[in-house]
Amino acid sequence: MEVLVRLIGAFQLIIAFLHWPYHMYLSYKKTHALPPIKSSLLTISAVELAKKIRRREMKSRTVVEAYIQRIKEVNPALNAVASDRFAEALADADKVDQFLSTANMGEEEIEKQTPFLGVPFTVKESIGLKGLSFSVGSLSRKDLKAPDDGNSVKNLKQAGAIPLCVTTTPEFCTSFETDNIVTGVTRNPYNIYRTCGGSSGGEGALLGSAASLIGIGSDIAGSIRIPAMYNGIYGHKPSPGLVSLNGHFPQSEDKNFSNFLVIGPMARYVDDLKPLLKIMSGEHAAQLRLDEEVDVSKVRIFYKEDAGFSLVAVPVDREIKCAIREATKFLEQAHSCQVQEADLKEMEDSVEIGAAVFLGMEGIPDIRDVPTKKSNEGQNIYLELLKANLGYSEFSITGLFFSLIVKHNLFIPKEKYGYYCEQNENLRKKINDMLKDNGVFIYPTHPVPALHHRESLYRTAGAMYTMIFNTLQLPSTHVPTGLDRNGLPIGFQVVAAEKQDRLCFAVAKALDAKFGGWVPPPSIQTEL
Repeated sequence: MEVLVRLIGAFQLIIAFLHWPYHMYLSYKKTHALPPIKSSLLTISAVELAKKIRRREMKSRTVVEAYIQRIKEVNPALNAVASDRFAEALADADKVDQFLSTANMGEEEIEKQTPFLGVPFTVKESIGLKGLSFSVGSLSRKDLKAPDDGNSVKNLKQAGAIPLCVTTTPEFCTSFETDNIVTGVTRNPYNIYRTCGGSSGGEGALLGSAASLIGIGSDIAGSIRIPAMYNGIYGHKPSPGLVSLNGHFPQSEDKNFSNFLVIGPMARYVDDLKPLLKIMSGEHAAQLRLDEEVDVSKVRIFYKEDAGFSLVAVPVDREIKCAIREATKFLEQAHSCQVQEADLKEMEDSVEIGAAVFLGMEGIPDIRDVPTKKSNEGQNIYLELLKANLGYSEFSITGLFFSLIVKHNLFIPKEKYGYYCEQNENLRKKINDMLKDNGVFIYPTHPVPALHHRESLYRTAGAMYTMIFNTLQLPSTHVPTGLDRNGLPIGFQVVAAEKQDRLCFAVAKALDAKFGGWVPPPSIQTEL
């Protein structure tokens, strides 16, 4: 435990308390309703849509048109699209329909070659989609277009899927809120006064509002799982090294960067996660043994409702704890799983462990390292923060705040880096030994539901629940469990040992039967 780190946490809680009246005011303020879901096509999984298209029961153009129309309906409220290719997507759909009208191939052969033929998808802007915006929220990159598709995008396109747009991110993906100078603030579909999360926030917002079905995100400290929770969808952080990082910005030369950063699937329906990861992993998919059936009754269930007691941590919401208890009880009673509380007292120090290991990397991308600047030496970060608060900086407040954390290593002494790396490795071995190839760990994704805009600046400790699994290099799936008392999505993550991603999917599938998965935002009156 680092005393100074905990003092910073205490200071942040004081700031949160002082902001409480304003946030209470926003909580009682009436939020704007999104337009109703008018098409039943928007409530069918990608796997089922692909099947209907292959069988010539439905045209790809009809599906693509429905999703383009939905994006146009909700994006004025959400501001989640960075750049689109709607005209090109419709042309792609017409080619699919033309192919199916003349092809002599059977359904099984089409599925084998192009399992997502004709199905639309969306992409986080930090993952290249050729010809579309690649600014990643940076003013210096404002007009930059992706020169090529990232490998994960290529793999999904080769599987027949049709990209619609790229979605918003915070500047350089450096925040758990999606807010930057180029595109502005992206809002939560369940309450526009709340953040959609980050850094895969635009993806989360479109998926949660039924404006996207499947998407590609990236995660280095919770950037898939936190938006998945905030927007009521499924999101999976894969085991590292299996989905290519080619085409992703930012990058780092540090060898550990590719162990911590992963590209993974986001989806409204649990059945779509496994086939998405299989496609995105390409030639590495065999290592995950995703085609092997998992008997859930033989999966051992470990759980913790929080990281442990701390006066300065963000407390885990009681409804999230209740959902974890309900989940473990369901798995024990309905599936005869062995359930026990995990003996992982080390999680109490996961802020220090995760932050020290992550911040100990060399060459962490800095938003001030931009092509228009030869050096950031003349850019005083404190002055830039002041200018940002007054609206005069070329950098975002959240990005500068991240740079400040990196600059001071979260006030963890550099000489303790080796100690925390050892702690991280010991914990990694302990959890892998505990879970083996037949166990999962149920744990909060984030301690509270979607925060108000800018609230994450003084609730940074909440990221301890996701970041630790990046430094531990373990796969994790966020599972939505419905809405809380305020109509906001809640849920938890299911973690497995290295390369045991299939166990995450199997348990998530079982829990989908209990909790029902994605729930449309209450303001949306579905008209099917």
